[in-house]
Amino acid sequence: MVIPRAAKGRLLEHLSLFPAVALIGPRQAGKTTLARLLLEGVDDGLYLDLERPSHRDRLAHPETYLGGHRNRLVVLDEVQGVPHLFPVLRSLIDEHRRPGRFLLLGSASPKLLQRSSETLAGRLSILELTPIGRAEIPEDLDWREHWWRGGFPPALLARTRGRARRWLTSFVRT
Repeated sequence: MVIPRAAKGRLLEHLSLFPAVALIGPRQAGKTTLARLLLEGVDDGLYLDLERPSHRDRLAHPETYLGGHRNRLVVLDEVQGVPHLFPVLRSLIDEHRRPGRFLLLGSASPKLLQRSSETLAGRLSILELTPIGRAEIPEDLDWREHWWRGGFPPALLARTRGRARRWLTSFVRT
């Protein structure tokens, strides 16, 4: 998948300044892919997909579990589904404040933004990852093709227009 270098650079910059960064945006924009690419360059990162029961189970006692990973970058994907984590994150950040401790991935829902900003004010930076824009498209892709397919990577990078159209139709329906 194509992730613009600018998006990765912005994310790294914010992680170097804030204890927590929320990377928000629509589904299929590349949030998880960007986080996984980032973790490849981190010696001791931890990724939890909170839609997976086995990963959610690790957070049965979130203060204990996450507190045991205080020197790691912890990525919490689909965090909007576990709103009770925000007060725990605030407490953990206040106990051991350092940049780049938590990367929260989720939709740009008003509820997520409200809960996280109220609880994590001054501790959190919010970045929005949008689909790939014209200035970020691969050099071998014509701007007209980008216009027809849009910026969601599965449609933009599909082998044919027909496949791109089928993906977009399915995405809109679901």
